[in-house]
Formats: sequence, structure tokens, C-alpha cells
Amino acid sequence: MTHDFDERYWQDHWDRAGERQPGGRLSPNPYVVQATSGLTPGTALDAGCGEGAEAVWLAGEGWKVTAVDIASTALKRAAGRAAEHGVPDVRWVQADLTVWEPDTLFDLVATHYAHPATSQLAFYERLAQWVAPGGILLIVGHLHTHEGQRHGDRPPAEASVTAADITARLDSGVWTIDRADDLVRAVTGPAGQQVVLNDVVVRATRR
Repeated sequence: MTHDFDERYWQDHWDRAGERQPGGRLSPNPYVVQATSGLTPGTALDAGCGEGAEAVWLAGEGWKVTAVDIASTALKRAAGRAAEHGVPDVRWVQADLTVWEPDTLFDLVATHYAHPATSQLAFYERLAQWVAPGGILLIVGHLHTHEGQRHGDRPPAEASVTAADITARLDSGVWTIDRADDLVRAVTGPAGQQVVLNDVVVRATRR
């Protein structure tokens, strides 16, 4: 089946995820660790932060983080984890990123597997506007395949993009592409099973 990635969808998603994974500390996406290695911490936006694994990790590394998500359930859980583990303050914001506007630009704008109620490429173009000169845009997305879909259902076609799709939308006069890869990696699922993920990773620096 297909579905709309609206607030109701994501609230339901995180309610169900909470039943499967109560409490505990989450590991950040490995690509955010790689992409920020060696950078001087500054301001960061985690767009579609979910349970806050990346936001909490970035804050612990010295970044001043604004974390935005449409689902209050996910934000509540993220803030609780941050407080439980003594992580420096993160600004948690419940908002729809397709209409929300920040009041500043950021040294790092990162998004990890966030699906909005618009097309993926339009969403990424919107996020790119919020990167300060000299700053980094980091996009980690799902490259959905017919063979294996996450959560047991099939997302709409516009939710799946390639690295080439994304970089084609980034003006070469404005952006330097540091990395653009379609990758495959294996992770351990909640029941201990091996799950294969098809990832899209793009890192670009604004000139």
C-alpha cells in the first residue's frame, strides 16, 4: 500500500515504534559521524529528527543543535533520552518542515530518512536554502527497492531518490559535492535479524 507522510502518519509510526523500542540510547547514523569528522562544531539543524539519535550525538560533540520533527511523540522521547544521558541542551521544535521557516542559517543541515508530505527532491531543495555559506548539507535517504521495503509497505515513488537525483538539483555554482553515493549496508533489526538497507548519501559544501 501507499500512504501520505503527514502528521498523523508519523505520530502513528512513532507510537508503534515506542512499543517495540522503549527507552535506551540510540546510536547515531554512521554517515553523520563520518560526515562531521574533523569539522569545527557550530550550529546544526537536524531536519526530521525522529527520536533524536543524531541530534543528541551532535550536541554531545559540541554542536548547537536545533532538532525539528512533525511528531510530538518522537520529540518527547528524544528530549527524555537527552536528559537521561546528560546531553547538552538541544532545541526541540515540533513543526512541519514543509512550511516551517528557521530564523537563522546553519553551519550544518542534516536529514536522515525523513519523508515529508511533498516530494523528496523538493524537500531537499528547501533544506539546502538553510545552509550558511561555508556550511554543510548532509542528506541520508532510503533508496527503496521492490525486493525489500521498510515497515512492510511500499512508499510512493517520489519518496525514493538516487544520489544523482539530488546532486542534479544542487547548483554547481553554489555547491561543491563532497560525496554522492548509493550504498548498501547490513544492520541488526530489533529481533536480532539482519536487515539490508539501500542508502543514499550526499554531502555538499555551500560556497
